[in-house]
Amino acid sequence: MKKGIPLTTVRNLSIFVQNKYSIDMINHFDQIVSNPSILGGKPILKGTRISVELILDWIANGSSVAQIIEEFPHLGSEAVKQAVLYAAEATKNTSFYEIEIAA
Repeated sequence: MKKGIPLTTVRNLSIFVQNKYSIDMINHFDQIVSNPSILGGKPILKGTRISVELILDWIANGSSVAQIIEEFPHLGSEAVKQAVLYAAEATKNTSFYEIEIAA
């Protein structure tokens, strides 16, 4: 009988794959940065402590790009749009692998 990797190990592997993908992806978005000392390394809008996650929350709650910029006047529309595009890219092509270890 084959033994699988404990679920915690698989979760850790999944997190590693997603984080590596995120690091590679950041190079394609000049308005999005990540720094482990700011918000625990969450992707943020450059020069701010505003996370991509926060922008998505605002949009999910019905805010427009114009309303977000009105609330955060130091942001440009391009930065807000890049946050949405970054999130879209981050959720694409995620691969999950089932790994089995021979006994």
